Amino acid sequence: MNGTRMQYGALCWRLGEAGAEVLLITSRDTGRWVIPKGWPMPGLSPEAAAAQEAWEEAGVSGEMNPLCIGRYGYQKCLSVTSSVPCAVAVYGMRVDKLARSFPEMKERRRKWFSLAEAATLVAEPELATIIAGFLPPVAGRAAPIAGDDDDDAASSALGRKRKGH
Repeated sequence: MNGTRMQYGALCWRLGEAGAEVLLITSRDTGRWVIPKGWPMPGLSPEAAAAQEAWEEAGVSGEMNPLCIGRYGYQKCLSVTSSVPCAVAVYGMRVDKLARSFPEMKERRRKWFSLAEAATLVAEPELATIIAGFLPPVAGRAAPIAGDDDDDAASSALGRKRKGH
C-alpha cells in the first residue's frame, strides 16, 4: 500500500432522544474532533484494538460490532516535518458505559453529537460520510456494511443517496 499504515477506529454511538448520537473526542495535537483510533495491537483483532483505543482515548466500553462499517484515509503527523498516510478501518461500538476516569482524560475532550452535526465537525470527508450514513444495528441483524447491495438505501445527512452503513 505504498507506505500507508493501517489503523483501527471506533465509531462510538448511543441512542438518544432524537436518534443515534456519536461520541467524538479531540485530538491531542490540534484539538480537532476525531474518533478514537490507533495502531494494530499484537494478539488483538482489529475490532478489539479499536475497543482498546476507545477505552484509552474516550473512557468508553460497550458492544463492538466485529464487522467493519467503513474505511477512511488521513495524514498522521508524526512531527512538525513528518507525516505518514494512514488507512483507518472503522468498527461500531454501542456505548454501555462512560467512565469518569480513563487513561487520556487529561489530554482530550469528549462530547456527544447528532450524526449530522458530527459529520460536519470531522475534517476527513470519508469519515464524515461514514458518520452521516451510519445506521445503528437492529436487534437480530448486524449493522450493514458500506457497499452492501441488499441493504435499503438511506439518504445521508450530506444529501446523497447512499447504501446502508
